Amino acid sequence: MSPARPAHAALPWYQTVTVMIIAGCLVAIVNFGVRSTFGFFTLPISEAHGWPREIFSFAIAIQNLVWGIATPVAGMLADRYGSARVLMAGAIVYAIGVLLMSVTATPVMFNLAGGLLVGVGIAFSSFSIVMAALGRIVPPDRRSWAFGIATASGSLGQFIFAPLGAMLVSAYGWQQALTVLAGLTLLIVLFAAPLLSQNTSGRRPTADEADLTMKAAIGLAFGHRSYILLVSGFFVCGFQLAFITVHMPAYLAEHGISREFAGWAMALIGLFNVVGSYVSGIIGGRGEKHVPLAFIYLIRAVITAGFVLLPVTQVTTLIFTCSMGLLWLSTVPLTMGLVTVMFGTRYMATLYGFVFVSHQLGSFLGVWLAGRLYDQFGSYDIVWWMSVGLGVFAFLVNLPIREQRAPRFAAA
Repeated sequence: MSPARPAHAALPWYQTVTVMIIAGCLVAIVNFGVRSTFGFFTLPISEAHGWPREIFSFAIAIQNLVWGIATPVAGMLADRYGSARVLMAGAIVYAIGVLLMSVTATPVMFNLAGGLLVGVGIAFSSFSIVMAALGRIVPPDRRSWAFGIATASGSLGQFIFAPLGAMLVSAYGWQQALTVLAGLTLLIVLFAAPLLSQNTSGRRPTADEADLTMKAAIGLAFGHRSYILLVSGFFVCGFQLAFITVHMPAYLAEHGISREFAGWAMALIGLFNVVGSYVSGIIGGRGEKHVPLAFIYLIRAVITAGFVLLPVTQVTTLIFTCSMGLLWLSTVPLTMGLVTVMFGTRYMATLYGFVFVSHQLGSFLGVWLAGRLYDQFGSYDIVWWMSVGLGVFAFLVNLPIREQRAPRFAAA
């Protein structure tokens, strides 16, 4: 065993908290950025293979579902063995899946590549694993801010990669575009390297946390009413975001909006969400979290209703994407913050992972159902109005959440 580092010894620059926060943000940029481009492949891949739109939608729906199911598993591994190795392994699987999307020619193989492999890769290299790492190295009074920074970084990834993806498809075709994106995904391995210095488990409770096993913590969490309400509301977030991410470019194309303009419109969601997520993190650190979380869902419903009722033009598209961008991932710092308030940081990745399963169940329905209903009715209108109704539902279920440590999770 190597000798312990003296308390007064200065850390190498790559082991400082600042560097690890930057590293985590870079991981989030690539992870979120690559997947935000998939909407630009809906039409070219469907047309190239002669598939109905539902086939591509179903593969991306599987991806979202697998991402959700695999997230608690990734969280358990990160809580037990540390975040860095999980992030690196996920990046490799992610890259392989994206690469295989460019060469598969049958729906079954496309579902395995773009659905199963990419879904697992995203889960293991996602910003939820990054935030679990940051939650352990950042002081409690700055934790919500750190969650906001990590979430904003994911949004910055959408701003960078959405127009990049659209341009790659236009310039080189969808197959070459996917090959380039697969290579860029491997940057996560490099960016996660500084987190190896923090590659320890969270198995030891902090001073204010009870000493519980992981199995006991999971069971108690699912018996806590506020946790169930939080899980229910996050389903809506997944439905709304996945539907817009995958089907918005095609929806805009049907209304005469060019692919390039749609790319920049989707990029603005990411740009404005940098602001929204950062502000959300600050708000979560200064007061109650469940009330602003509830109103985010309500405002989303209002904005969506306005967009559907007005004519689809470049102006209304920009107003919608910028407004929705401010609310896009602003739910995440508040949701993660509520998990830490209720249960502490020891099993944060695991318990947030189960919340995220609900999010991805919503994503699955938002992507697949939109494709199915479009093929049946030739319109996305019914899905837009479902999104409005679900936003009101999420507003109502988040209001009764109680912000306090759950029974049995506080230290005696």
